[in-house]
Amino acid sequence: MPLPAPIRTLAAALTLGLVITGCTSAGAPRGSAGATPEATPSVTAAAGCDTGTFPGWPTPGQVTTSGIIPVLASSEKLAGQSRLLFVLVDDKNRTIADESLEVEIGFFDLCADPATATEVLTPSFEWGIVGQHAFYVATPELAQPGPWGAAIAVRDPSTGKTTGAKLQFSVSAGGAGPRVGDPAPAVKTPTLADVGGDVRRLSTDTDADPAFYETSLEAALAAGEPFLLAFVTPGFCKSAQCGPTMDVVKAAVKTAPIRVVAVEPYKLVYQDGRLKPVLEDDSFVPVEAANVYGIPTEPWLFVVGADGVITSSFEAVVGQQELVDAIRAVTK
Repeated sequence: MPLPAPIRTLAAALTLGLVITGCTSAGAPRGSAGATPEATPSVTAAAGCDTGTFPGWPTPGQVTTSGIIPVLASSEKLAGQSRLLFVLVDDKNRTIADESLEVEIGFFDLCADPATATEVLTPSFEWGIVGQHAFYVATPELAQPGPWGAAIAVRDPSTGKTTGAKLQFSVSAGGAGPRVGDPAPAVKTPTLADVGGDVRRLSTDTDADPAFYETSLEAALAAGEPFLLAFVTPGFCKSAQCGPTMDVVKAAVKTAPIRVVAVEPYKLVYQDGRLKPVLEDDSFVPVEAANVYGIPTEPWLFVVGADGVITSSFEAVVGQQELVDAIRAVTK
């Protein structure tokens, strides 16, 4: 459909506001956990490919739209099968969270052919925070690093009106840490045995499940059984997404039982009856496991098979059924 001239949008600012790339005002995150989307590895573009201008496409940082503005909220966009999170906002920068909308996303390898989609997907609708923020989740196959395009069509069945939008994004060859298909690194993480069985000394979750803190990541890998690794910090998650994510985990493992290894991604100290962050230069400090796994945001979930290989990776938001399916794939 014909689209009007590009509308400049502060995509980075929207991403920071709508996703979980920070923590409380006690300090900005430092290191891997909590790095902003701009900190992802540099893009290796195809040789001789103009990475800025393509016919019919906006330049990076702009969106062409006939109404609704899409925001690509994923901190990582990696070559291969890449799980991408999109947020829709209106022209007043208000989040659109309407499950009745019919959404399709076409993906374009701009260096190969900016006019032909490599695939067109219907994303799933997932609540980030029920009734407030929603995400559209698509998992395209991004064949190579470099500039890619996403063309989004949004149809409102109540009016029959369809809105179109296009944006350009950069795909990296790899992330800052292991991802799907890679062996899960072994790291010793704290357990209940280290704190005399008091889960309040390990978790900022006010309704923590002690079973999630019984096993170290290192021990879970040594056991040779599938498990779910959850980097979640309910007490210091700026967007309030960590709490809902942990609720999804608790519900999912009731339906599809699996060992859970929960890890607070920032260094904490127990003082005055509660956990407090350890600060360096007024910034949160990632724990060793967060650094080793190179998570650029939190929360982040990994499903690991009995062979120690990562089979699924979920940034920020995950649907209960999506997580159940991922768990059953390694436990059946």
